[in-house]
Amino acid sequence: MLKILKYSFYDLMRSRWSYVYFLFYLALGFVLLFLNNDVSKAVITLMNIIIVLVPLIGTIFGVMYYYNSKEFTELLLAQPIKRSSIFLGQYFGVAGSLTLSLVLGLGIPFVLYGLLRSDAIFDFSMLLLIGAFLTLIFTALSFNIALSNENKIKGFGYAVLLWLFLAVVYDGLFLMSLILFEEYPLDNFSLFATMLNPIDLSRTLILLKLDISALLGYTGAVFKSFFGTSLGLFISFLMLTLWTVIPVLRLIFKSRKKDF
Repeated sequence: MLKILKYSFYDLMRSRWSYVYFLFYLALGFVLLFLNNDVSKAVITLMNIIIVLVPLIGTIFGVMYYYNSKEFTELLLAQPIKRSSIFLGQYFGVAGSLTLSLVLGLGIPFVLYGLLRSDAIFDFSMLLLIGAFLTLIFTALSFNIALSNENKIKGFGYAVLLWLFLAVVYDGLFLMSLILFEEYPLDNFSLFATMLNPIDLSRTLILLKLDISALLGYTGAVFKSFFGTSLGLFISFLMLTLWTVIPVLRLIFKSRKKDF
């Protein structure tokens, strides 16, 4: 698996799209940190971009890599190599290269700005950690979709629809449900619904870490009473871990059962 991981990782790192992805975050980090006196505002702006862009890039790159390397994958399947090793190696290679581009792209401006000794390092570290989680989650989901659909058009379509649902549609449905059932106690429902969407959960964690939950009104107070505690933080990262592990386990199971 390590050899396949290294091949996939170096293959993607040689791709010009990886450099574009890295340079985008590098330029964004320099612009926001060096042209903004308030680090918290810079982190909020980065959060709004990362929450939407990282899942989209992870989804698109995962599907593209699977379909583009399909012939090479079939060649590997003819060798005495475990199927799980092949697909796990490809998955971690893609996710690892995207995560490295994200961390380096934002980390270099952060170090040069001289924030390593300030309190902002915790907020920035949380941002990078959540970005890494979202990359792992949506790359795994995209591999599952591609593995389940031989047709490239269907695979790309389902992957984009999944991202669109979790990034946009889910929030709309969540808000409508809160409005329709406003007469009922919705504290537990709000917490449960937030944890069912990794994008919403990541956004909530960052906002609470920046201590601006007061801007969210009553809902923010409810979130802070739960996610602001040590237990809430542990459960939140546990949910993000489950969002990562479950698709990876399904990827292993699907690859063993699939007839290539």
